[in-house]
Amino acid sequence: MKTKNFLLVALIFCLGLLGCHQQAKSNELLHRVFYNTIWERFDYVRSDIEITTSTTYDLSMRISFTEDYPYEDFSMIFTVFDKNGNPYRSKGYKFNLKDREGNWNAERKDNCYTFTLPINRNLTISDPGKYQFSIEQKMPITPVRGVKELVLLNN
Repeated sequence: MKTKNFLLVALIFCLGLLGCHQQAKSNELLHRVFYNTIWERFDYVRSDIEITTSTTYDLSMRISFTEDYPYEDFSMIFTVFDKNGNPYRSKGYKFNLKDREGNWNAERKDNCYTFTLPINRNLTISDPGKYQFSIEQKMPITPVRGVKELVLLNN
């Protein structure tokens, strides 16, 4: 009986934490923490966005890396799918994370190097409907190790 009570309390606690963790800040359009800091090749990070009136986004991405990240740069494709599931906008990006000597271009905090990278300024969506924002990593060897967290922001 004690085991069942303990499991029930533990489950309620975990669900409470999960609920708190998924409460995004008002400017966060998407938030993903990677299990064991591994991002698989076809693991698209996606978020559905309901558009009710003409909206303009000023997008950036905050991404955190651990020391395990093996590259000096990060490549990705950002795609917005329209309400019919067709690509509305798509663009590839490549960001330098380290200098020529292999030193990170960000300060280390909480065992991570965090970057805020510009994605799309003045992205206007005029037609109402459900749109999807999608981020795909395009690194040469996958799975990619050392990616801790990714947040898509509307500044």
